[in-house]
Amino acid sequence: MKILCLMLALLALLALPAQARTVVDSAGRIVEIPDEVDTVFAAGPPAAILLYIVKPEAMTGWPRALRPDEREFIAEPYRDLPETGRLTGRGGEANLERVLQIQPDLILDFGSVRDTYVDLANRVQDQTGIPYLLIDGRFENTPEALRVVGEALGVPERGEALAEDVEATFARIERILETVPEGERPRTYLARGPDGLETGIKGSINTEIIERAGGRNVADDGGATRGLVQVSMEQMITANPDTIVTWDPNFYAKVFDDPLWQGIDAVQSGRVYLSPSLPFGWIDRPPSLNRIMGLIWMTGLLYPDDWEGNLREETREFYRQYYHVDLSDDQLGRLLQWTEGRSGE
Repeated sequence: MKILCLMLALLALLALPAQARTVVDSAGRIVEIPDEVDTVFAAGPPAAILLYIVKPEAMTGWPRALRPDEREFIAEPYRDLPETGRLTGRGGEANLERVLQIQPDLILDFGSVRDTYVDLANRVQDQTGIPYLLIDGRFENTPEALRVVGEALGVPERGEALAEDVEATFARIERILETVPEGERPRTYLARGPDGLETGIKGSINTEIIERAGGRNVADDGGATRGLVQVSMEQMITANPDTIVTWDPNFYAKVFDDPLWQGIDAVQSGRVYLSPSLPFGWIDRPPSLNRIMGLIWMTGLLYPDDWEGNLREETREFYRQYYHVDLSDDQLGRLLQWTEGRSGE
């Protein structure tokens, strides 16, 4: 009889719902999440990168399946995860039926916390019954984001270690910038697209890396515009940056020989740099934790006499610590081939 009662008590315990806890996300929403979070749906590419870095085993897929050239820079167990689509950003194609089919413990979004995204989070959570965390994706919030997500996913030590690493990087940069007046900082332009005439206005998430690394973004209209814009060649000539960074290999391949760009100081001095983009862009594409590696690279470009560090060693360590891969010498060489300008040509 005692054994029967014990078995019934055990079955009753197993039938209880999973324990839950509350997390306050970056929008101030109080979200109840399971005590153990084993599966997570990433609402968009920035969230997928954050999730992959903090707890890859919780991934349910990639918003876009990895391309062949990206796969070798991702840890093998996660290269062939399915494509899930996305809930946020341009070209969002995931539908709630797909989310419900996956039935994750949690939905994670990383980026803007404007009202539009808060409304989306609330609506999806109400319609699916799946908790939805909205995490601020601004550069300055990166350490806090890592700590919150690490706690939420049950890996607080991992979140703390990464947060401290980012804080150390920020501190290295601050020590340099505190001695350089704003007016003496390099005039920098982000060239997007094959013609180089798409860019991000100062203050946009796409060019945060320039300003955080101590560059003066020449695409500055005093705050009248935000986000991505198209500029004319006449505007480029007037802005006349002394440093250009791009992630577009087509633009980089032609800029030095294009007569339209010949008068720009950055082109004349050879200060045009091609950012690595595997497995994720170092500048944006998307604007997630991948930008931390770009921040290290760009600060070294802008302040080579003050930045203490070796790009090859720091790249290898970043990919090991954040992307869970050990780069071969060949992989490292291909990544960094054009990061120092035309000297490797």
